Amino acid sequence: MDDGIPPSRPPRPSHLAFSGPGLPPPVRPAGAAPIVITGAMGAADQRFFDALRRAHFPPERNHLASHITLFHQLPPSALGELDRLCRAIGAETPPPAARVTGVYSLGRGVAFTVESAELIAIRARIAEHFHGLLGVQDRATPRLHITVQNHITVQNKVDAATAQALLVDLDGNFRPRPLVITGLAAHHYRGGPWELAFERKFRVMRRGY
Repeated sequence: MDDGIPPSRPPRPSHLAFSGPGLPPPVRPAGAAPIVITGAMGAADQRFFDALRRAHFPPERNHLASHITLFHQLPPSALGELDRLCRAIGAETPPPAARVTGVYSLGRGVAFTVESAELIAIRARIAEHFHGLLGVQDRATPRLHITVQNHITVQNKVDAATAQALLVDLDGNFRPRPLVITGLAAHHYRGGPWELAFERKFRVMRRGY
């Protein structure tokens, strides 16, 4: 459901993940859709990466804002329990430290690497809570052992030469930078665009007087 390729192919939703090969998609209540969980970025970072997507992502495929996918699909029946868990996490957890550390090729696209040991710990807490509901992709260990490497994809589904040219351009000007993660968000996946289900903020640290 993300438009990056972690680790080897774009995580597009499939009825096979729910029903198995050769079986039809399961019958869902009207409006029900798989849930995608993302880390919500700060406003300035969101604007920066959204601008890159608008400039380089094929317009006819650019249905989404920039995002950091933590889980690709949970069943719609988990939404209420997920909301309660994200509220609890947000109430007791300060924003995790995170950095954008590199630019890399998707073959037919370009993405930025995000590293955050604290965000991966939050992800692990959610994974443990819903371990029986996770598909193969969401049970997989992140690329690095102690850091999360999700993808802020700014370009995908273009020809290789176009992708390579953008990679060279972005990599030549790239400097590692902090990334603000403000909370957790859940989205209903509806084939292309996502529909926001909720967003829960991390606890704001108050300064002493």
